[in-house]
Amino acid sequence: MARSTLRRIVDLVRRTPLHPQWLLGPESARGDCLGIIESGRVLDIGCADRWVERRLAPRCQYIGIDSPITGLQIYQSRPDVFAEASQLPVADAVIDAVVIFEVVEHLRFPHEALSEIARVLTPKGRLILTMPFLYPIHDAPHDFQRFTIHGLARELEMAGFEVDSMEPSLGAAETTGLIGCLTLGGVAIQAVQRRSLSMVLIPLLVAAVPVVNLLAWLMGRLLPSWPAVTAGYVVAAHKR
Repeated sequence: MARSTLRRIVDLVRRTPLHPQWLLGPESARGDCLGIIESGRVLDIGCADRWVERRLAPRCQYIGIDSPITGLQIYQSRPDVFAEASQLPVADAVIDAVVIFEVVEHLRFPHEALSEIARVLTPKGRLILTMPFLYPIHDAPHDFQRFTIHGLARELEMAGFEVDSMEPSLGAAETTGLIGCLTLGGVAIQAVQRRSLSMVLIPLLVAAVPVVNLLAWLMGRLLPSWPAVTAGYVVAAHKR
C-alpha cells in the first residue's frame, strides 16, 4: 500500500522538479526528431500507446509493432501486430522509415533486430533510434545492454546502415543530476519494500530531489557539457 501511494504521488509531480526524471523533459520531446520523416510507410517498433503516430506528417502511413511480452505485460501497448524486432513480419524493402525509441536495450538479439530493420527498409530508407547509455536497469528482467557511442555506431554499420547523426540526449550536468535523483527515488522505494527503519529518511530523500534537479539544470546552462557523460543517444541513419 505504501509503495503504490508513493508511486501515485510521483506521477502527480511528473512535470515538476519534484520528479526524479524531470531533467529528461516531457516524453513527447522525443518526437522532435520525427520532422525528417515527411511521407511514406513508417514502422514504429516498440510502439506502446502509438504516440508516434500522432506526431507524424499527414502523408505518412503508420504501422505499429510491439513485443508480445513487454508490450502486453508492461506497457499495455496497442500495436497493429505483436512481433519480435528480430523477426519482423514485414516483406523486404517496403518500409520508408523505422522509428525505434528506447527499445534496443530490451532486445535479446540487438544485432539481428538491426539487420531485420535494414532488410525491411527501402534503399536509402531512414532509421531514427534512441537508446539510453547512463540509465538504471529498468523493466527487469527485460534489460540486456547499453552501448557507447562507438559501440552503437559499430552495430549500425554492421547491420548495413550509414550514420547521419548521433547526438547526446542529455548534457553531462543534467545526466549527473538525473542519475542522482533516480538513485534517491530508488533507495526510497527499496526502504519501503523492505519495511526498513530507513523509511524515516524518506522525507529527506524526497526533499533532496528538487534541489538536485534544479542545481543540475542550472549547471547545465552555466558549464560546457562533456560528451563522455550522457543519459543516452539520438541517432539518425539511413540504409546503405
